[in-house]
Amino acid sequence: MTNKDASMPQGQALLDAVGTAFARLRRRTMQAPVDPPVGPKDLKRNLVLNIVDEATEAKTEMTVGGLAEHLLVDPSVASRMVSDCISHGYLARAASQQDGRRTVLHLTEEGTALLHRFRHQQRQAFEYITRDWPEAERLEFARLLLKYADSTTRLPAPGALGGPPPPVT
Repeated sequence: MTNKDASMPQGQALLDAVGTAFARLRRRTMQAPVDPPVGPKDLKRNLVLNIVDEATEAKTEMTVGGLAEHLLVDPSVASRMVSDCISHGYLARAASQQDGRRTVLHLTEEGTALLHRFRHQQRQAFEYITRDWPEAERLEFARLLLKYADSTTRLPAPGALGGPPPPVT
């Protein structure tokens, strides 16, 4: 879609439909038949483990408070989510290497294994949902989805004040 296409009524309707599509994706992707099946707590655990993993990859520390900011939830909600992951052996608390008064979160071996299982299930769901697509379209959609996800790194940090982005010229 070019900038000219986006200003046309059909382009506007397509862009307006994106929000609804995101909502459907989140709900319906969980319905795809994967092995092992997705459990009710899996979505929350997946969110938590991914955020802790991203922090580790970025060589930063993740606290319960930081997790709450990333998830846009109350710290008590984040604390319950973390407690669930700790009680099941997926996360461990440790003293911060930057500030010994803080407690940070780390994935355990079991947490890393669960995160890999979640990622495998997500691939299974993607392959199932797009099973009747031409291979070139599946790969192009995957490429564009990854590009979209990578572009989110330009968003303001959780808790930072930021208005709408400047227009792209």
